[in-house]
Amino acid sequence: MGEHVEQPVVVSLREALDMADELGLDLVEISPKADPPVCRIVDYSKFLYQQKKKAKEIKSKVTKVVVKEIRFGPNTDDHDYNFKLKHAENFLKEGAKVKAYVFFRGRQIVFKDQGEILLLRFATDLEDLAKVEQMPRLEGKRMILVLAPKPKK
Repeated sequence: MGEHVEQPVVVSLREALDMADELGLDLVEISPKADPPVCRIVDYSKFLYQQKKKAKEIKSKVTKVVVKEIRFGPNTDDHDYNFKLKHAENFLKEGAKVKAYVFFRGRQIVFKDQGEILLLRFATDLEDLAKVEQMPRLEGKRMILVLAPKPKK
């Protein structure tokens, strides 16, 4: 029934409202579909505060997955590759997933094997920091590889 009432009692709505007024609290309907409906006598503002606090606590425990993208061309040279590799290492250390893709423009789609080799090299260079979540796959004009950070020990 409430914080100050020990035994649950079946009473009329009028009596329940009078009991709540007497205690200076609110009558809150907990289960309206029950027969008879279940109500509690509580401080409603305190009840709302506790609900918000629980929701905030649950929300804080949820981890957000961040996906960082790294774009290559099929003919990316070593310096650019190493530069992007360093960025990917930093992203993985921060706990973000890395989505690396080779973008083919126009007739470059002929070099899709070079793109796949580039992405596989990228995956092997990062294998100590990440595990491959999705192998290189061609989607339209992009060949995509997804890496997830390895869990910390």
